[in-house]
Amino acid sequence: MRLRNKPWAKPLIAANPELIVTDPLPLKGKWQSRFSQSAPLYLEIGMGKGNFIIEQARNHPENNYLGMEVQTTIAAIVLKKLLVQPLPNLQLIVADGRLLTEFFTENEVTGIYLNFSDPWPKKKQAKRRLTYHTFLAQYRQVLVENGQIEFKTDNQGLFEFSLKSMNNFGMHFAGVWLDLHHSEENEHNVLTEYEAKFSQKGQPIYKVTANF
Repeated sequence: MRLRNKPWAKPLIAANPELIVTDPLPLKGKWQSRFSQSAPLYLEIGMGKGNFIIEQARNHPENNYLGMEVQTTIAAIVLKKLLVQPLPNLQLIVADGRLLTEFFTENEVTGIYLNFSDPWPKKKQAKRRLTYHTFLAQYRQVLVENGQIEFKTDNQGLFEFSLKSMNNFGMHFAGVWLDLHHSEENEHNVLTEYEAKFSQKGQPIYKVTANF
């Protein structure tokens, strides 16, 4: 998802530092200080317009959530939603997910969500895929012991690549779904914007949950 920068985005973000972080480096190891309670911390990398992470935070007040997005305008769109209906257990971050170990200490995150990440379909682009082994190494470092990654996509090629990458990295699969919306798991599924769009077209949604 690429949106043209909007002139209102940066001023809106600057005016609401209590809800959104633009410099995550000083918070390494201190993310719980951003919340009213100390609780298991879940991170979505590439939150899009925020439907998924907002719904997760609303459904699970016992957890804390972080939505990370590299694009300022998209992050500002999510911020607008939080200003209308604040959630004390959700914070936003404008940052690049490739620098994860610079933002979090070891064992600081309980779970990571990767929802409809860019498939980078060309073979030479494999290193950019968020399930490439260099990314998996970062996830393992910041996750708690037995921390879980939840990955969803509509792209069969990316899904197959991700299964192979996770397997070669020595991860343990807790669940694999080849058609999520026609499985029992869908009862508890929280839709993303892309997911709703793709499923309406009849495309199967692939999902895997895996632990280190």
